[in-house]
Amino acid sequence: MPANTPHRFEAAARARMVVFDKPYQALAGVEVPSVVLGHEPEMPSSPLLGDEALQVRLLLPDNPSFDMAVNTMTFEPGAHLSLVETHVMEHGLLFLQGGGVYRLGDHWYTVQAGDVIWMASYCPQWFGALGKTPSKYLIYKDVNRHSLELLG
Repeated sequence: MPANTPHRFEAAARARMVVFDKPYQALAGVEVPSVVLGHEPEMPSSPLLGDEALQVRLLLPDNPSFDMAVNTMTFEPGAHLSLVETHVMEHGLLFLQGGGVYRLGDHWYTVQAGDVIWMASYCPQWFGALGKTPSKYLIYKDVNRHSLELLG
């Protein structure tokens, strides 16, 4: 939702809301994004690196107007990232359901629904789902902008 957009949220039943409150970082020659509304279960999912047991849903359009990406990642029981990842940007995630083991650097943490992780740039990371139900987390990343532009 762009800054200064009048809005109001109502829920017909008990609900939870996650808010990412960050200043928008404009990009020269690119239009500011418009309001995006959706319902996560209705968004199309795709397998991560061809692994059907690990599904990714993009919750924001993947285009240069957006300076952030918000996705959900769902892991079937026993599914895991196929490699240890590192990213140039800081990012965070909120576990929505299930649990497993998360690697950050050289440390391993058991995680479950409700846990929050914030990862530094270039921090090696990996996740494997444990238990008998799928695990899912909401992940946020800065994208389409160079972090050094913030210093200028």
